[in-house]
Amino acid sequence: MFGVMSDWWTYRPEDFLLFSPRVYWRLIELHNQALWPWQLLALLLGGLVLAGMLRPRPWSNRLIAALLAVAWVFVAWTFLWQRYATINWAVTYVVPLFVLQALLLIGFGTLKGEVIMTMRWSVPRLLGIALFLYALLLHPLLPIVVGRSLHTAEVFGMFPDPLAIATLGMLTATIPRHWAWPLLVIPALWCLVSWLTLDTMQAPGAWIPLLAVVIAIAGRLWGRVR
Repeated sequence: MFGVMSDWWTYRPEDFLLFSPRVYWRLIELHNQALWPWQLLALLLGGLVLAGMLRPRPWSNRLIAALLAVAWVFVAWTFLWQRYATINWAVTYVVPLFVLQALLLIGFGTLKGEVIMTMRWSVPRLLGIALFLYALLLHPLLPIVVGRSLHTAEVFGMFPDPLAIATLGMLTATIPRHWAWPLLVIPALWCLVSWLTLDTMQAPGAWIPLLAVVIAIAGRLWGRVR
């Protein structure tokens, strides 16, 4: 018994990984192939959200929350449930959290109208828009920077990492309200899980989801202090 318990000290993080990096990136490539050309529509809708963040209107605040909610459900079903769960059984327990995030966005943002953007520039708004811009425009280009095939690009609205980072950005850019912290929890948790997974795979850029969480928390805290 003590021998078995002592064996735990010999395990490394990669020993708990249920798949190889090659299988993971191949999964993303297959997902992109199966959904093409819907990535173009996802980028267009992401641009619509960005426009609402830059030039907010009363109706655009509710639309932003609704579009992000749809994206959370879409990613949960098409990627997490139908694909990622085939190589990682633990993801099946994450799917309900993605649906919960969508319900929170609908409840607080679309129905109650609590997601409110502002035209006034501030540190939180700047950080939030920067996070969203990265998730929408730069994250899909990451494979080129790190030497992977562009077929493994992760596009907003199609994959969880850019979606979580974009949601963190949107929430950081809003007027500070008490509800913002609960809505940050699930995107932040996913970014932390993604960071651990990518870091275990020794993937270049693994630190990006972690940095997104740090920036979002810093932005919300700044807004709270101010």
